[in-house]
Parts: sequence; structure tokens; C-alpha cells
Amino acid sequence: MRRTLGIIGGLALGLSLSQFPEYAQQYTQRLGGAVDELRIITAEFEVAAKEAGLTLEQAIDRYSKTGDSFIAARGESMARTFSRYQQLSATLAEVRGATGWERFTRMPEYFDTEIGRRTLSDYQPAVPVTLEGLSYAAAGFAVGYVILSAIAGVLLLPFRRRRVRYVERRP
Repeated sequence: MRRTLGIIGGLALGLSLSQFPEYAQQYTQRLGGAVDELRIITAEFEVAAKEAGLTLEQAIDRYSKTGDSFIAARGESMARTFSRYQQLSATLAEVRGATGWERFTRMPEYFDTEIGRRTLSDYQPAVPVTLEGLSYAAAGFAVGYVILSAIAGVLLLPFRRRRVRYVERRP
């Protein structure tokens, strides 16, 4: 019974952990898409500022000095867009440069809640055919087997049959 539960736990955790590389890959794709779109928006703004003979800071500052609250809000929005573009670009560079283990241990640092939530809502499981995916599956199986086997051993301890040793008596 203990071995069976250990195998079930190992398979469950192995299957779960084997999905991490696929989730990380889908997250990286989404993050890259967000960076690409922000790059287009920021590049268009920079070109328009240059054509007007302004630096980026001067162009954003001009929005706030117009006296129109709508235009001022657009300037603040562009400032946030540039900030987000820089933040997500740096995160993407870190994720792409990380090893499989670094992505696993540092994912909370990279995790942008909006992108992470959207990735999870659209996540599609995949069969791990890469070395990284198979490694996660094997590690998950080993850890799951040990943990569930140990828990089952402790829980089943009161129900364990005692081995009785028979001693031959000589008359």
C-alpha cells in the first residue's frame, strides 16, 4: 500500500513539475509580445518627438504644461508606458538569459502579475520532450514518491501487522 501511494504521489508531482518548462516558455512568449508592442508605441512617440525637435523628456513634459487635464493624463500615461517598457524589457532579458533552474527558483522575481495571470488562464499543458522537462518530471517523481511514501508510512503505522517470531520449544 505504501509503495503504491508513493508511486501515485511520484507520478502526480512528476507530471505537475514537468509542466513548469512549458509554462515558463509560454510566459516568456507573452512577455516578449508585450515588450514588442510597447517597443512600437514608444518608438512612434520618440519619432514624433524628434520630428517636433523635442527630446523624449521635453515631449512628455509638454503634455503636463498644456493646462488640459485630458492631455496631461495622456502625458502621464506615456511616462508609465516608457517605464513599463523598460521594466518588462529588463525582465525579458533576465528570463531569456537564465538557466532552467534559475527560471524555476527566480520566477517570483520575474513574475508580472498581469502577464502571469493571463498566461495561466490560457495555459495549455504539453508533453515534456525536452531534457529540461524530463528532468523536472524525474525530480518531481522522486520527491513525490518520497514524500507520499513517508506520509503513508506514518499514517499506516498503527495498522501495521506485527511479525510474530515463533520460538520452538523443546520438550
